[in-house]
Amino acid sequence: MFKTIIVAAALALAGAAHADQPWPNKLVRIIVPYGPGGAVDVATRKMADKLSKQTGQTFIVENRAGGTGTIGALQVARAEADGYTLMANDTTYSLLPHIFKKLPFDHDRDLVPVSAFLFAPMGLAVNADSRFKTVKQLVDEASAHPATISYGSGGAGTTPHFAVEALASATGVKFMHVPFKGAAEATQAVLAHTIDMQMASTTGLMGQVQSGKMRLLAISGDKRLAGLPNVPSFREAGVKWDGVVNWTGLWAQKGTPVAVIDRLQKEIAAAMATPDMVQFAQGMGAQPRFAGPEEFTKMLKESTAFWGKVAANATFERQ
Repeated sequence: MFKTIIVAAALALAGAAHADQPWPNKLVRIIVPYGPGGAVDVATRKMADKLSKQTGQTFIVENRAGGTGTIGALQVARAEADGYTLMANDTTYSLLPHIFKKLPFDHDRDLVPVSAFLFAPMGLAVNADSRFKTVKQLVDEASAHPATISYGSGGAGTTPHFAVEALASATGVKFMHVPFKGAAEATQAVLAHTIDMQMASTTGLMGQVQSGKMRLLAISGDKRLAGLPNVPSFREAGVKWDGVVNWTGLWAQKGTPVAVIDRLQKEIAAAMATPDMVQFAQGMGAQPRFAGPEEFTKMLKESTAFWGKVAANATFERQ
């Protein structure tokens, strides 16, 4: 009995000492609320590797797909607010209030934006053999023949779906939406000439573009990418539309200690300043840039408001 008390006391002291150590002093999990191999997953795994090397602690990525990212987000929201369970997500997070009738967590309060670190334009892609050589040509035909030019997405209410709806609204045309189970299926449909085009993050299109199987007509944003110097912005291509940029970032739970948030964002900033992260981002067709909590929070608020306006004019059924 006496030995048991001594062992228990020793364990309690060890646990207290461990808890008093600066973050991170044990394994950190980053939940990606989508399947493996997607743009968010690939970017997060690279960031986790950098953070592991910089801090000397292990950062691992766990995929919790389902519910357009809500299953993974809920898991993180319910986790202890100690900085050891984080969420990685992209612009899709700002769509959630508009595609669900009711979310299982508080979208504005339960998860706190920590930092955005990868900014990828949305690209309008066609088959390399497509008759469409420019965005203006495509828009002109859509204007002359409404709802005949088809585009694919990973489903109704996804970022690609809403991005094309925003383009259609800006140009006053109507496209035909063909939803698939995922963005990869939409890409295959473009390659098979089943549909005419696809709007997707450049990070998800780079492989097909670099292999010469797909052609990018334009990208969103106000400037060209270093990794895609020959692809114009929509405005350069003659369309008065800046589009949306897909950002990837990390979130923590409400109540996470300020010291933890500060340390994490400093480590992310340091990672994004390294040459290999810059090269990695550019190779994925993205812009490497660090956005801290204040800027990230502002971006999220503006993005959520923007998608609300798009959703109001889009045809889809809320889940």
